[in-house]
Amino acid sequence: MTDHTAFRDLSPTTLAEAVGRAQVMDLDIRPLWGPAPRIAGPAFTVRCPAGDQLGLHAAIYRAEPGSVLVVEAADARYALAGGNVCAIAQRRGIAGFVMNGAIRDVAEVRASGFPVYAKGVVPIPGNKRTVEPFNEPVRVGGVIVHAGDIVVADEEGIVVVPRDRANDVLTAARLKAAKEADLSLDEWEADHRARIDKSLKEAGFEG
Repeated sequence: MTDHTAFRDLSPTTLAEAVGRAQVMDLDIRPLWGPAPRIAGPAFTVRCPAGDQLGLHAAIYRAEPGSVLVVEAADARYALAGGNVCAIAQRRGIAGFVMNGAIRDVAEVRASGFPVYAKGVVPIPGNKRTVEPFNEPVRVGGVIVHAGDIVVADEEGIVVVPRDRANDVLTAARLKAAKEADLSLDEWEADHRARIDKSLKEAGFEG
């Protein structure tokens, strides 16, 4: 079993190349305050119907410490959480929220340092009437997320590493990061220029 904490040392940029475009969330899911700290943890998945926030509020008491709550919201017209809910989630050890919805009280959330990646901020809260089963597959930011997938997010973007590929992706990403760390800028430029010239030649460009 892969230790999810190992992913904290790897940027989404490096992981994205190892895992592929299909596992990178759309750019409209973004950090709501900055500089955004990197989070990495297993997904605890939640689905919230339109205008309802009960699922997320219940999930903060059920997710294990270190989890990333990944929330599929049916719309972003109502806030799924506010300052107090984020503070409780933080106190219970939840790494952060990733959602295709909105929150409110962003000034409080920023002051507390709790990471939230979402579509935006809306001042009016949703209702608490409906809850759907937890840890079912959800679709957030164009990516299907299963419970236990490793979610890594920072200001560079959000990557979802499928749990059954975690070891292979971690190994590939570490190798890539190590290779890049060993290159000076001059060495990188020489390699880059050679690859660009090769691509230009293959494309039939002369000049």
